[in-house]
Order: sequence, then structure tokens, then C-alpha cells
Amino acid sequence: MSAGGFPVGGRDGCRLHMVTWNVATAEPPEDVTSLLHLDALPPTDLYVIGLQEVRATPVKFMSDLMWEDSWSHLFMNTLASKGFVKVTSVRMQGLLLLVFAKQMHLPFIRNIQSTYIRTGIFGYWGNKGGVSVRFSFYGHMVCFLNCHLAAHMGNALQRVDELEYILETQEFDMFDTPNVLDHKVVFCLGDLNFRIQDHGLHFLRSSINSGRLNLLWSKDQLIMMKKKEPFLQEFEEGPLNFKPTYKFDCKSDTYDTSGKKRKPAWTDRILWRVKPKSLPSEDIDDEDEKASMSTVNEDDEDPILVNQNTYTSDMSYGVSDHKPVIATFTMEMRKCWDTPLVCLSPLGVWSADENAPLTYTVLEDFMSSTWDWIGLYKVGFKSASDYESFVWVRENELPEINEVIQISMDKAKIPLLGGEFVLGYYSTNMQSIVGLSADFQIMESKRTAAEGLTPEDINGIKK
Repeated sequence: MSAGGFPVGGRDGCRLHMVTWNVATAEPPEDVTSLLHLDALPPTDLYVIGLQEVRATPVKFMSDLMWEDSWSHLFMNTLASKGFVKVTSVRMQGLLLLVFAKQMHLPFIRNIQSTYIRTGIFGYWGNKGGVSVRFSFYGHMVCFLNCHLAAHMGNALQRVDELEYILETQEFDMFDTPNVLDHKVVFCLGDLNFRIQDHGLHFLRSSINSGRLNLLWSKDQLIMMKKKEPFLQEFEEGPLNFKPTYKFDCKSDTYDTSGKKRKPAWTDRILWRVKPKSLPSEDIDDEDEKASMSTVNEDDEDPILVNQNTYTSDMSYGVSDHKPVIATFTMEMRKCWDTPLVCLSPLGVWSADENAPLTYTVLEDFMSSTWDWIGLYKVGFKSASDYESFVWVRENELPEINEVIQISMDKAKIPLLGGEFVLGYYSTNMQSIVGLSADFQIMESKRTAAEGLTPEDINGIKK
């Protein structure tokens, strides 16, 4: 079995954990471990977290553009300790989408792009709309879309129109997948704001309290709209076997007791769509059509199957008037490739007492650049920018395929106290890490004791 858990030439499952949560401008709780199911078996490969109504005052929003917002910090700090690295994120005002991957998957996540589109208040203010991230995962094109659609009971049709507009309008600079629906798999999550209509408040609450949630499904607006809208019929959703996640009194699991007494609703949803097979020509008879359809299904060179494992909410969080919704999936796929684009290796024993040599080899042509760089990361790093130091790749010429290139990292850039590290090759054109070395040990510098340094010091500078 190769790195990443997918047998070469066979099929295996990538485990995906998704969260959608309207956080209602609140600061994050102290702990999100129960939300992330960190000790789940089999272990998770990818985390995708979509938040809505992240606090976005002008001053705070500008600071969050320069530094990570408090929600991103919390998820990054929590997941880094479990070996997850932030692949990318995209934010539009209160909408935030975060993608994390187990470190070993990073070289196989390529062609990362993100985009956003506004729908609220004539499109000028980002309080409503959608943000999305797309990338190639082991050669399979996947897209994640985080939406916040129009509110209020009477706007079901507007919500459908907004979602269709987002799906049709968002564009990527990719020749093979320029639009969201061109991707092999699309996950759509967010505060879609669909309500439960017709039923009165008393019936809603008694049905919820008695556990008879099935009595409410036929009047859920999204389920109703799926019967009428062809594009919605292409999306799948698991059964709503959890309580409606809106609207709650703050810091409680009691539905709204304010003067407005909002009706409970499943506003927060996670849907998915596997790209439909090509339909056969219309000028053939039924039997030929069945045979063609069967052939299309069987001959798909690299099919990807999506199975939902859980679809639930976590009622333990009370910082918002919404409860977070969690879905876990297994994506069964065959790897289209098995090797990273770049092979990296430290040479000899590294310490801050002398310059440290390393080699890198480009294994495939990927539009490498002399602006590419190799980062030195402490094991458990949080993102591609969370390096201890870095060195530029060879400056004078681009490498030949399979050419072994040796460069050195200046000893002044190497942590004096040493520790466990990994080298990562960052491609500026692909905006991602395309090669990782094995973990290796940097020895403590001989200068450490002489200079009286302690583990709380970083390169001789007190925290």
C-alpha cells in the first residue's frame, strides 16, 4: 500500500469530515475537538469546514486578511497536533471555507483555486453568497462550495435562484473544469436557510420533542424544491435524522423563546453531487439505450463513488443560535498517480553548526519556477507558510526531469535547538506543496549550551 492509504491499481476510501456552522458573529468556543471527531476510526483524510456569519466589522475584517481570524486559528491549532495541514482557505466577509489534509496527502493535492460570488444586497456586500475551493485530489477534480442564502420563510424560490446563480456563475481558471458543476464531485454546504412551511409552531415542537422528525420532512422547503428543480435533483442528501439546527437561545439547546419565536428549521445542510454520466443519443430504442447506459457506467475510466457515513448535528455548542452540522463521507477512488512531483532529501546530519545540504529532483514537468522555494517545517506545521526557514531553489536555470540538484540551507537559518522536521517544496505556480521529504532529526547546536538557551528560546531569541 502506498502513502496516503490508497492501494496502487486498486480502490480504497478517502475519509472526509465536513462541518457547516453559522456562528452568528460569535467568538469561537475554547474547544472544538468533539466537533471534529479527532479519534474516529478509520482516521480522517480531509477536513472541510464552512462557516457563515464570521464577525466581519471593517477593522476586524482587514486584520483577518493580514492575519488568520480567530476561528481559523482554533481549527489550525487543533488539527495541526493531529498531523493536519491547512491546504487553503477562502473568505468573503462573513463566509469562510477551510480545507485541511493529512500531511502525507499534500503532494497529491494540486491545481488549487478558490473563488467567491456575492448575492446579498445587490451583490455589493458579502453578507450572502458563496465561496468555493477546487483542486485535483490524486487526479480527481473535486469542488467544495460554502453558501449563505437568503433568509425568511417566504424566500424559498429566491434561495433556489441564488444557489443556481452561484453554481452557474462561479468560474475557475481551469480549461477542463471552468465551472463548479464540471467537477467530478461537488459538495455544497452552508446555511441554505430553507425552512419548514405550513406547520404551526406547536406541531413543530411536539414533533421534535417526540422524535417524530419524519412528520416534518414533507414540508421542508429544500426537499419540496428538489421535486421541482432539475439541478437540485442532481444533488444528494442524507436523511434529516437530527433535530432542526435553527433557531436556539444562545448558550442553550432551547429553541427560540424571544418575542419573534422563530420556527425551528433545518437551515444548515450538506449536499453532494457526483457528475452525471453522459446520456446516450435520443435516436436509439429503449433496449439499446439501456445497454449504452450500462456501458457508460461500467467503462468510466476513473469513477469516484461517494458514500455518506454520518449526517448529524452537535447540540453541545451554544455560542451561536445555530448548531453545527457534521457529515462524514467515504470517497472511493483509484489514484491516478502515485508519486509526488518533486523528491526531497536532507543530506547528512543537520545542525545549526554548519550549512546543511539537501537534494531535490523534479520527477515530472509541472511548470516549475525559479521563484519556487523549499521550506523547513517543524513536524506538526499548520500551513505552507508556517515554515521555520526556507531556501530558494536553484536560481540560474530550471531543472531537467530526474536531475538531482544539490543546494544548501544557511546554518543561520537552522533552529539552534533542533527537533523533528520535514522539507517541503512549494510551487509558486501551483500554489501548493508538491513534494515532502521524510521526517528527519536536526541535532541541537553546540552553541545552545554555550549561549544558555532553553527550549523556550527560538534561535536565541526569548519568546
